[in-house]
Amino acid sequence: MKQSPSFFETIAAQARGNSALLAVLAFALFSLWLPGMQARAAQPTQTPVAASTEAPQPVCDSSRSVQVSGTAIINVTPDRALIQLGVQSNGGTPQAVEASNSAATQAIIKAVRALGIEAKDIATDWYVIEPVYENYDSLYIKGYRINNVIAITVREVSKTSPVIAAALQAGANQVVNVDLYTSELRKYRDQARELAMKAASEKAQALAKAAGTETGCVLTINENSWSSYNGWWYGSKQNQNQWTQNVMQNVAPGSSSGSGAGDEPISLGQISVKAEVNASFGLK
Repeated sequence: MKQSPSFFETIAAQARGNSALLAVLAFALFSLWLPGMQARAAQPTQTPVAASTEAPQPVCDSSRSVQVSGTAIINVTPDRALIQLGVQSNGGTPQAVEASNSAATQAIIKAVRALGIEAKDIATDWYVIEPVYENYDSLYIKGYRINNVIAITVREVSKTSPVIAAALQAGANQVVNVDLYTSELRKYRDQARELAMKAASEKAQALAKAAGTETGCVLTINENSWSSYNGWWYGSKQNQNQWTQNVMQNVAPGSSSGSGAGDEPISLGQISVKAEVNASFGLK
């Protein structure tokens, strides 16, 4: 005779059935949850963008504008000198003329070195040896000539005249050129330009105020600069222009009193720098 299951056996059987059902439900939920997690993991992480706190820049109105020019001039006393001295020698043979020129050159270098000129500031600027003919139409060579130009940089500009005098006494027979310039090449390069732009801006503001309005942003700027030397010059005009063009961008402001050298033959004078700008400003 089959006995009915006890109460405890019935409860255990039901529990086993419920566990299997729960396991099936858990597996189904995990299958639905896994693809969503994989998709979210594949998406790149987005960093939140901070809101910009800068004020929007005003837009230039080019339909209403004022065109002005500004000019500035700066004067400075030069503090450097470049002296070019010629040593011309003649001789019957190339060897003889070269020996004569070399001896004169060494004497000149010794003389200027005694005045404190360093060796690095003495250089051969030009050296030419050429035949000397009997006359213009003749092919007969009666000798040879050397034209040697020595360039000396004088860093104490007050020594310019003594250096020239010592070199001539030692054997130099030509003063080819004397260039006076400033050594403040980088420090003051933009001063004249800045002053000219300031003058243009002030002029534009004054014109706008007279018309009952105000200036806005700068629309265009065009600049033109040049320089000239107000003093004595030796030698060619080409060298003068070369140095003033270099100085033009780099002149230092100085007093307007000048710097005459007293009884000395070299007067320093002043270098003048003129910067001019043309600019247009938008009107508000």
